[in-house]
Amino acid sequence: MSIHSSKFHLVCGYAASGKSTLARQLAREQDAILLSEDRWLSALFAEELHTLADYVRCTARLRNALGPHVVALLQNGQAVVMVMVMVMVMDFATNTVEARAWLRELAQQAEVSAMLHFLDVSQEASWQRLVKRNQEGSHEFQLSKQQFDKLAAHFEPPSEAEGIPVTRHSAMKK
Repeated sequence: MSIHSSKFHLVCGYAASGKSTLARQLAREQDAILLSEDRWLSALFAEELHTLADYVRCTARLRNALGPHVVALLQNGQAVVMVMVMVMVMDFATNTVEARAWLRELAQQAEVSAMLHFLDVSQEASWQRLVKRNQEGSHEFQLSKQQFDKLAAHFEPPSEAEGIPVTRHSAMKK
């Protein structure tokens, strides 16, 4: 397999750990296109997102639409940073092994290498950041403590065994 010069950066961590901030920083540094699941879901499906089933349905539609587009961008030499940050009910678009496998598959289809950026921020610190973010109203979605805890319960820290190199980061400052 030939590897194109494009770069595919993926970002994972607890809700409010700093994923969007890191993704914006990476996009600037890499002169990359930034794709944010929150923004797409909010713009396309905000009125439909109320339950886990809604999330699963809408995310599947979004992935079906974006997957081939991401592959085409990468194959044409464009660096891409994806921050898949689910809201409302589940925050594991890149926070489970299974979900990261989909993104690794996109990189393989495009014949590019991927880098997974892991925000290694504690659950408690992320919750405190989320409380502040909710108060500021600075995000497309707001999460309750119950929603945050549900999301955190599904989080699977990444490992090298997944086949994607992992770079660990501490909390990002806005």
